[in-house]
Amino acid sequence: MPQKGGLAVPILALALGHVLSNAVRTLPALAADRMQASLGLSPEGLAAVTGTFSLAFALALVPVGVGLDRLGARRTALILLAVAGLGAVLAALAPGAGTMLLAQAVLGAGCAGMLMAPMTYAARAVPPSRFGLWSGIILTFGNTGMLLSGSPLAWLVDWQGWRAGYWAMAGFALLALLAVALVVRQPPPARRDRTSLWQDAREVLAIAASPALRPLMVFGAASFATIIGLRGLWGGPWLMEAKGLTRIEAGHILTACALAMTLAPVFCGWVERRLGRPTLMLAGSHLAVAGLILALLAGRGLPPGWDAAIFVLIGLLVSVQPVAFGQARAAVPPERAGRALSALNIAFFAGAAALQPISGLAASRGGVGAALASLAVALIASGTGFLLLRRRA
Repeated sequence: MPQKGGLAVPILALALGHVLSNAVRTLPALAADRMQASLGLSPEGLAAVTGTFSLAFALALVPVGVGLDRLGARRTALILLAVAGLGAVLAALAPGAGTMLLAQAVLGAGCAGMLMAPMTYAARAVPPSRFGLWSGIILTFGNTGMLLSGSPLAWLVDWQGWRAGYWAMAGFALLALLAVALVVRQPPPARRDRTSLWQDAREVLAIAASPALRPLMVFGAASFATIIGLRGLWGGPWLMEAKGLTRIEAGHILTACALAMTLAPVFCGWVERRLGRPTLMLAGSHLAVAGLILALLAGRGLPPGWDAAIFVLIGLLVSVQPVAFGQARAAVPPERAGRALSALNIAFFAGAAALQPISGLAASRGGVGAALASLAVALIASGTGFLLLRRRA
């Protein structure tokens, strides 16, 4: 049951972690050139190093799902915020590529439950019919982290360098930790069984492989991977290299894209309730965004306004995750909500961990445009595979 005082305050306090997660994983988009020079990395090397965030994130989701169902959202979030803050400090102090690799792994592990904690809190506090609305609110609030890593970050990097961005993230992690400690009081869920940690971990993987979640896992493989690849790494280099924009100008366009991503989740939840066609929304989103990325590449010689419009449209159409989370939540009983939501999140970030090095390899062979094209190919494959598995189900 929710704590006295309503849902909004504790859920938003927990969602501060998701704000942090979004900001820290999209930070390299506007600092890539400075980070490469400082750490001695090629574009391919930077993609591999920052891709460690997504790999660690995906690996940590199994114990995070178990922790949410055993310890509850509050205690799990407090642990993860402390780990993420440590990772941000390591990144700010990193003297070379090896330390930054470690920092990205610590950050990824710490951020692994930042979305799942408020989601799990809401899943246990509201009926399934209202969960889609709350998941949209959580994602909308959390996506403001990408606003922080847009124009504000571009200004900070120009003024104080890329390390200042990670120091700012460490400070934000501390503020979020204090907020959760002060306002979240939901007790851990009652244990109805005495399964071992290993059995709980196996159940997360079993849910991920179940027929009910299998199509969603295929959908998720390219979902966040595209957001991270476009908004978190290659969007800035495309605007600065292909279009000749300054860091601040590129930051304005990426901020507009982030604003669209911030507003879209609640709108998507509303559309899904009115339309009642979740499969159409999920597959259509992937295929439409793939087309927009190809249109972006085709308009290389057009004015930057073309790119700005494409980025905003992508931000609006790519943010359909509340629909997927609602489908995953409906597939399991409330006491298994943490496991199911974490299982879907494994697909999101395992896909990102796999696709980011692939996009880096494409960039080393054909430039930033080739990296973006690899994201479009992944979206087409994911959307098609999702439709085929849904049809079989």
